[in-house]
Amino acid sequence: MDVKVQQKIPITDLTDAKSNTAASSKCENCEGSKCCQYTTVSIDTPRSIRDFDNLIWHVSHINTHVFKDPDGWYLLFYTQCQHLSANGNCNIYLQRPFVCREHDNDHCEYDLDMRAGSELYFIDYDELNSYCANRFKKWHKRFEKL
Repeated sequence: MDVKVQQKIPITDLTDAKSNTAASSKCENCEGSKCCQYTTVSIDTPRSIRDFDNLIWHVSHINTHVFKDPDGWYLLFYTQCQHLSANGNCNIYLQRPFVCREHDNDHCEYDLDMRAGSELYFIDYDELNSYCANRFKKWHKRFEKL
């Protein structure tokens, strides 16, 4: 069975004339295709004990993190794109989704990792639980009414 693999076309070949060399160089020099290793989902700003307890459930799942940056709160799922080849190229580059085409690498993981670029970042139950215990006086009493 012959498998046809598309070659990754340099970003400068598919963008308009105002694209700069520094931006395309970032993608070409990025080891592991960092932006293809996760997906994020915007969530409502958690405010209540119940909201944060729901986030505790999320981060209790392996490779699921939650963070806050200047744009808001997000769930982050570390899971590699199924179309990423072993050498870091996109196997569906010409047919990639709009979110991939519109990805802006002005401020990307090549420059600063996700945790360092976030105001708040939680990788697991223990980190978020500790934060919540400091934020809410009654955090540890939330189960008493059940």
